[in-house]
Amino acid sequence: MDPYLEGSEWTSVHVELSSEIARQLAPKLRPKYIVRTMRRFITDLPEDVSISTGDIYPDVGVAAHRLDSDPSMTRATVAPVPLEFTTIMPDSLPSVSIEIRDVDQRALVTAIEVLSPANKRGEGYRAYLRKRHRILTSTTHLIEIDLLRAGRRVPMREQLPDVPYFVFLSRSERRPITQVWPLRLDMALPMIPLPLLTGDDDAVLDLQDAFTGIYDALGYDLSTDYSRPPYVSLSARERSWLQQRLNEAGIALDPLAWSGVENEANQ
Repeated sequence: MDPYLEGSEWTSVHVELSSEIARQLAPKLRPKYIVRTMRRFITDLPEDVSISTGDIYPDVGVAAHRLDSDPSMTRATVAPVPLEFTTIMPDSLPSVSIEIRDVDQRALVTAIEVLSPANKRGEGYRAYLRKRHRILTSTTHLIEIDLLRAGRRVPMREQLPDVPYFVFLSRSERRPITQVWPLRLDMALPMIPLPLLTGDDDAVLDLQDAFTGIYDALGYDLSTDYSRPPYVSLSARERSWLQQRLNEAGIALDPLAWSGVENEANQ
């Protein structure tokens, strides 16, 4: 995974990675199964929006004259000039799922979800849990790919390891047991078994191949400033590994920007 892509580029990565996974799987699964990407839009409003008030009145005011000193005065006052603020508008973000269906019945056999920020916070998270519940109470297998360290994880009874990324595989016949791949930044993305109908062998999803394929094809290196720290916060171990990789790639680091990250982490 590339932590730089967890920021403003993630909407593109989410859509393209989902499409690449479908393209990778389709020839492996034919002629018994078809693979389709399903796009919907999620209304996203960050949970950390606070509603607060402060001393926002203008410096110019109108003083009320005592009525008992001048009976001709009325109680009317001049309204202050209205202030202008910018409200936070909900965003409509694309969310792409991959569905694997059998050709004969068109029944949903396996669902693959590449999680987005909207799936992991606010009403989008609650909506995703409702969709997830419908899948988990059906005979459909579920694969969830979480390559974002921010936001809430899918719920588990046991505490998950302290790593930034996960892949979850819930086979319908083994629920509530879920296979979990915890992934550190310095690890390659895994090859994931893809369960199908009873009697058929698992297919294989090469997640690293899919990710590397869209990175190279779409040129995410051209839109990423690797001389500066990424958008997300990294541990000391992750920063050390990342700086080593950037040095090997011949990318000159901005010492002031990175020293600021180091100082902040040491406070």
